[in-house]
Amino acid sequence: MTSTASTAVPPLLAALDLLRIELHGEVAHVELDRPAKRNAINDTLVAQIHAAFAGLPAAVRAVVLSGSGAHFCAGLDLSELSERSVAEGILHSRSWHAAMDQIQFGRVPVVAVLHGAVVGGGLELASAAHVRVAEAGAYYGLPEGQRGIFVGGGGSARVPRLVGVACMTDMMLTGRVLDADEGQRRGLSNYLVGPREGLAKGLELARKIAGNAPLSNFAVMQALPRIADLSQSDGLFVESLMSAIAQGDDAAKERVRAFLDKRAGKVVPQ
Repeated sequence: MTSTASTAVPPLLAALDLLRIELHGEVAHVELDRPAKRNAINDTLVAQIHAAFAGLPAAVRAVVLSGSGAHFCAGLDLSELSERSVAEGILHSRSWHAAMDQIQFGRVPVVAVLHGAVVGGGLELASAAHVRVAEAGAYYGLPEGQRGIFVGGGGSARVPRLVGVACMTDMMLTGRVLDADEGQRRGLSNYLVGPREGLAKGLELARKIAGNAPLSNFAVMQALPRIADLSQSDGLFVESLMSAIAQGDDAAKERVRAFLDKRAGKVVPQ
């Protein structure tokens, strides 16, 4: 991060030593900080990710998630993988689920900035974000099939929603690695930028997201993925409820008035 943090980080967040957290007004930057390990996720880091997203200051309205060093995240730290019983394995997986759910279904939208390795648990982490910006050198892999294990951090539920079951099956069975271009075409990223341009783009998008009405952001985060899992008739009913709730919010009413009074811009190509 090249710019200077504009707000002091609360002590509880500052104490998370495997993360680097900076606050810039309404945008928080959460950076995985294990560059010597390619930001591989051990038990401590997954707990700190959970704590960071659960403990965001009330003023934060969007988050940028990135990785320090040459890679976003190389996945599960296999050097700390111990032999577990079935019960212990379930609890370990559920701890990841809790952390990833705190990202996807937490309080504010998250923009992930991807570079270098986005592999295994790193791809599971990225898939929990709401918007993904990839740099040209990013690459994606799911090597669990070659390691004799299976995804356990939510990947089987989230990654197929981005690339489809067939693509994820291929990646896990054959070890296929997708480069940044193919990842963009298949939906792993929403934006593709040049080397070292990801963080600036991520911050730009996060600031734009932070400017939305909070209830609208909440509806997109919480209602939209659930509606997609419903039957069409049930989904439409839930949509009508969420639409009514959102338009009844005072912030929404003011934004509609601003548009009608020509104080807000129209939709134009970007």
